[in-house]
Amino acid sequence: MLTGKGMFIWKIQECHNGSISEITRRAVRANYSHVLIKIANGIYSYNYDWEKKIDLVPPLVAALKSEGIQVWGWHYLFGDLPWEEASKAISRIRELGVDGYVLDAEGHYKGKYVSATTFMDQLTAAIEDIPIALSSYRYPSYHPTFPWNQFLKKCDLNMPQVYWVFAHNPGAQLKKSIADYMNLKYTPPILPTGSAYTKNGWTPTLDEVKEFMTSAKELNLPGFNFWEWGNLHNNLPDEYYRVIRDFDWDSGTTTQKDIAEIFIAALNSHDVNQIQGLYREDAVHVTSERTVQGSEAIKSWFTTLFRDILPDSVFTLAGFSGTGNTRQISWTASSSAGDVQNGSDTLGLKDGKIAYHFSNFSLNE
Repeated sequence: MLTGKGMFIWKIQECHNGSISEITRRAVRANYSHVLIKIANGIYSYNYDWEKKIDLVPPLVAALKSEGIQVWGWHYLFGDLPWEEASKAISRIRELGVDGYVLDAEGHYKGKYVSATTFMDQLTAAIEDIPIALSSYRYPSYHPTFPWNQFLKKCDLNMPQVYWVFAHNPGAQLKKSIADYMNLKYTPPILPTGSAYTKNGWTPTLDEVKEFMTSAKELNLPGFNFWEWGNLHNNLPDEYYRVIRDFDWDSGTTTQKDIAEIFIAALNSHDVNQIQGLYREDAVHVTSERTVQGSEAIKSWFTTLFRDILPDSVFTLAGFSGTGNTRQISWTASSSAGDVQNGSDTLGLKDGKIAYHFSNFSLNE
């Protein structure tokens, strides 16, 4: 049985510019048990670079699996050519070696009962060694012409899209979704998908994201997913990723890391955009040599730090003190240019972000 936290990926190239290492690093850091990658759209392969004739999926599958993360392939279905769509699903499953398969069937499949039966019969006759899941509407009672029984009869998991768009009650919607599905003839275990994206001016709050995760745990569900990786990292502040990352599935609680720990982890990522996100737009950074203001100027300083001052650096948090809006941090670092044994930073916070930052360290070459 699949358990724990997962994230859908729609377009690989829109996730950290297609960086396999960065996707994998963030998946490991968030302790995702599984990642779901789009592998087909109708009768065509997906996440394939047709211009360069390169399949983008295999290297990501290999990288994630090497870290013990399950990889599921998902496939949007139309239902007009069920035999051909099933053939495409079978070929992609076999060539990619995914751990599970998700069929995403929505409005295009309404009223297509025969197509659903044809698709599932062909798929399950050929694929017997991995689990199959359905991803569709959150409330089946609202979609009576959808072929629920034809799909769910042969599915091992159900992944309803519990997107609370334009509302603010994820826990209540998740409970209603489960109750609705329990009225169907076939009821495989439910592992729901929540909202980690923005749409037409609506954005879930951080508390709502937490509520969705907590509700899934309290309802004794095997796990949950979020839609969607590119939207999460490109369109939402990094706090949203951190909230999902810091949710411990085993305990059902959010482990809140201190800003000192978050700051050192960001330094070790060498991701200047991630580091910039820790600062207010008008933040001030002071060293013994100069004072700069503005997050862009601070981002430029960290670019220089990683490129020229401490290349290939690894930072270690030696200790921190302070509460509320002040932190004193001591740290060490090793790099190809030398070591730092006396790193000392003072952070001043406002609304959870760094407003001022004093840095002091010396390099032992």
